[in-house]
Amino acid sequence: MAHLYITSIGAFTAKASGKAIAFAGNCIEEPIVLSDIMVSLTPGIYPQVTLPNTTLMASEPLDYPFLLLTHLVCADRQIHREESKLLHELADQTQVGKQTIQEMEKILTQEKTLLPVEDIAQQIPEEQQREAMQQLLALAYVDGLFSPLERQMIAQVAQIWRWDATEVEQMLTQAQTLQANRQKDRDSHTEKLSISAILLMGAESILSRTLIAKLATFAPETLGRRIVQLQRQILLAGPDYEEAVQRNSIIAGEDYRFTETALTDTESTLISLNQTLQLTLENLQQTINKQPTNPTTKELINHLNQTQKTLATEIGQELNYVRESLWAKQRALHHFSLACMGKTKVGKSTLHAIIIGEGWEAIGSGGQRTTRFNRVYDWKNIRIIDTPGIGAPGGKSEEEIVASVIEESDLICYVVTNDSIQETEFQFLQQLKAKAKPLLILLNLKYNLRDPRRLDYFLKNPDKLFTLEGSSGISGHIDRIHRYAQNHYANDYFDIIPVMLLAAQMAREPEHQTNREKLLKASRIQDFLDSIRESLVKHGAIRRSQTLLGSTVGAIERPYHWMSQKSQSYQQLSNTLTRQRETLQTQIKGACKDHLEFLQYQIASIFQDIFNSLPDFAESNWNFSQESLRQNWDYKLQALEIDDRLQHAYQTTVQNFNRDVEIALSELGTDLQLIAQMGGDNFRFFPSISDLYSDNAAQIGGSFLRLSQTVVTHFSPPVNKTVMMGAVVLNSILGVFTTREQKSHFAVQRLSKLLVPQIRESQRQITEQAADNFRGYYRHVAGKLMQYIEGLIQEFELISKQFHQPQQKLNDTINRLNVAYGKRIVDWCQGNYETLTEAGINKTITQVKREFGKQINIQTKFKVQSYLDSQEINRILQEDVSMHRLQ
Repeated sequence: MAHLYITSIGAFTAKASGKAIAFAGNCIEEPIVLSDIMVSLTPGIYPQVTLPNTTLMASEPLDYPFLLLTHLVCADRQIHREESKLLHELADQTQVGKQTIQEMEKILTQEKTLLPVEDIAQQIPEEQQREAMQQLLALAYVDGLFSPLERQMIAQVAQIWRWDATEVEQMLTQAQTLQANRQKDRDSHTEKLSISAILLMGAESILSRTLIAKLATFAPETLGRRIVQLQRQILLAGPDYEEAVQRNSIIAGEDYRFTETALTDTESTLISLNQTLQLTLENLQQTINKQPTNPTTKELINHLNQTQKTLATEIGQELNYVRESLWAKQRALHHFSLACMGKTKVGKSTLHAIIIGEGWEAIGSGGQRTTRFNRVYDWKNIRIIDTPGIGAPGGKSEEEIVASVIEESDLICYVVTNDSIQETEFQFLQQLKAKAKPLLILLNLKYNLRDPRRLDYFLKNPDKLFTLEGSSGISGHIDRIHRYAQNHYANDYFDIIPVMLLAAQMAREPEHQTNREKLLKASRIQDFLDSIRESLVKHGAIRRSQTLLGSTVGAIERPYHWMSQKSQSYQQLSNTLTRQRETLQTQIKGACKDHLEFLQYQIASIFQDIFNSLPDFAESNWNFSQESLRQNWDYKLQALEIDDRLQHAYQTTVQNFNRDVEIALSELGTDLQLIAQMGGDNFRFFPSISDLYSDNAAQIGGSFLRLSQTVVTHFSPPVNKTVMMGAVVLNSILGVFTTREQKSHFAVQRLSKLLVPQIRESQRQITEQAADNFRGYYRHVAGKLMQYIEGLIQEFELISKQFHQPQQKLNDTINRLNVAYGKRIVDWCQGNYETLTEAGINKTITQVKREFGKQINIQTKFKVQSYLDSQEINRILQEDVSMHRLQ
């Protein structure tokens, strides 16, 4: 058998007989069989032999620190273009292998087969871990913002490595100190190394040394300010633009302080609410536990536990939403952000290539790798967020895409094409409107300019395709957009900009250089870029306030409405139970009466069968001996199945009663379920009667069974005793009769007359006992059920009250944001700028009433002299705005 010796240096893959096995890392001596070939792994020995029909291929080990950096790039669920470029440049300069590149791409595109963080971190040796952590921190600080999601991943890695928490905190403290010092350096215009480069000073690996060199060019102060070579250098240049960028930055910083306070206060309110609810329910549970343990108390505790878990989960969801909103505001702080959205194949890739001047090679070639994450680009102080195409196979839903950008975008650009304008495309606008987000529609006109004849026709009269009227005009498309948008966006204040992206794309292609200027101008891409310029230069300040103040109200209104919904739902549950409790008692009492009457009827029927059998029994047994008479009477009762029939009658009555009670509970439970569902809950309000009262039903049923067995002892001894003790008298009496028929007739009459009173007495006793038992069962059921309902009422009342104070806190927070936003609107309308302070707000604003996403009414302390008319204000803010001096 052949042997293959593999060195512990590097990694190899052996293929034989259609099978393959890879060896990597420090191998140990262990024989592995491939088909009929034995492969032995011996440390330190190089491959010495070549096997027939076997291919030996060297495969480099994965660069795990590099892959960990790749995961960090994706940690905040956005892939920044600069970070992505940095990764690819690092990969090239550090010469990582093809397999590492493949794994990197899997992580960037979030393929299902990607290597998770846990697996990668576990592969990094202990002696390399500290440097790997420095690399992670360096990359995390490359954009000047260490996001909470990046912090979570770094904490996760430290936990996998079993680091002491203080080690990471020391490194974080060092990084935060460096960041603070770096801010001072920027303020004093002193140029120094970036934080990320300082973090890696002294590191020895090729990856770290390459990072130091690269990160110097990716310092926060240079992000978004590199010159992008576009066809039109006039696009976003000049002192007006630089002044607007500076002004917007100042305003954003002031607004963010209000926003951060509002969101952190909301977070604290939710955490406090969770703690209060937990304590309230625990105290209620302790009170219930003091009561005697029975199925009712157990069910109440089960319901309390279910309620507590449900509320904790929902509060956790609201907390995550608020935290994600805060993280989004942090990402949005330093840049005016434009989010591009649209269905697949509407031209978004072309649009981004036009704006950033890169990525032309991927358009139309399938080279554009897809990802579930948003791609982020910096372009002339504008942050462009490229969302995945809506409707892409395996991609995000419209809701997920909107949610991923809504909190951090200053303007939404929605791309549509003239060949596919359907109302379904505009349904997502409801979510934008619900967040008070301004909208811009980019209408990409699709026209096959690749046909030389059509291209010539287009270049002769490029404006013809943009004509509004006529058979080939685009007014129909624009009207349809307005109509669909009005249905889902509530107004049509937004701009619609028609462009031809293919013409702009062809302007970059070598074969069309002679017509380059014509194509670029004819594409009307300049109109779109000018609209962005207008948004930033003219309206950038108020757009920033919309994002950081105006739309943040929506992030807080969500938990506020959730609290309001919960409070109302639980109060309505309590009120409904209180109101319906008496009705339920009446229904149960009526069921008891009906089924008791039926039970008594069934017992009477059973005893009637006994009475009906007496003549035949007497006829057959009048001249039997005492022993024979007793035995025959036992046989007769058994033949009639008296015990089983009485027991069955009672059990059937209990079951039917339970059924009617459960029907009544089900009707009440349905009403409660509808109320709960409106509050977002899905409770099982009432357990089954058999679960709640099974122990008592068994006890009552058993006692009745024992009573029914007394039928034999009741009947047999009196009958035998009466007959046998009066045998002499009876025989002497019978002696006067001359024929057997006369004797038989008299004996049957006499025996029946002796037995009937005994049977009737037994019927009375059994009927009374059955009625007493059933009434006791009814009282038990009604009492425990009312006890259970009382516990639910108490629970719902307590829970409802716990929401009142947090609701008021969130309402106050919403009002503070609205008046701050109102102040910004007033200043903007007057063409003024004032530092945003509480004193300045109080001096200007009396109160603000707002229907979020639709209208805002600002009551001021003086008459506002606006340089904009009301229609223009509404168009820009895309809300109906009114300003009045409070008289």
